[in-house]
Amino acid sequence: MIEQGQKLPAGTLAELTKDGMVNHDVTELFTGKKVVLFAVPGAFTPTCSEAHLPGFIVFADQLKAKGVDLIACVSVNDAFVMKAWGDTQNAAELMMLADGDASFTQALGLEMDTAGFGGVRSQRYAMVVDNGVVTTLNVEAPKSFEVSTAEAILATL
Repeated sequence: MIEQGQKLPAGTLAELTKDGMVNHDVTELFTGKKVVLFAVPGAFTPTCSEAHLPGFIVFADQLKAKGVDLIACVSVNDAFVMKAWGDTQNAAELMMLADGDASFTQALGLEMDTAGFGGVRSQRYAMVVDNGVVTTLNVEAPKSFEVSTAEAILATL
C-alpha cells in the first residue's frame, strides 16, 4: 500500500466532461498542485452518496481556502457513471474520476475484492497529495467512515 511521503504511481483516470471523454495522466494531473483525492467503493452506494461525496461538496470552499487546488473523487466505475453521479450530487466543484479497470487503485495497493457485490473495488480513503507526493493518507477500516471524511481531511491542512 502506498504510504505518506511516496509519489503517486503512474496511471490514467478518465473523466467525462461537457467536451467529451478526457483521459488524465495521473503524473500530469497532480504535478504542481495540492490535491485532495478521495475514493469510494462505488458511485450511488449509500454511505458514498449520503455522506462521503456530499461532505467534500459542502467543505469544498473551506478546503480551497486552505490551499487545495483540486478536489477529486475516484471510484472503480466508468466515466459515464461518475459523471451522472456527480451531476445528481451537484459536485461541480469536484473532479469525478473513473478508474474503470481498477489499475490505478491496484497500483496504490488500496483495492479490495467485494466478490459478488462488484468485484475489485477501492477501499474508502482520502489523501492529500502535494506536487504528486502523498502527505496525508487516511484509509478507513472495513465498514467504517471516520478518517476519510472531508472534516477529517480539513483538520489536517
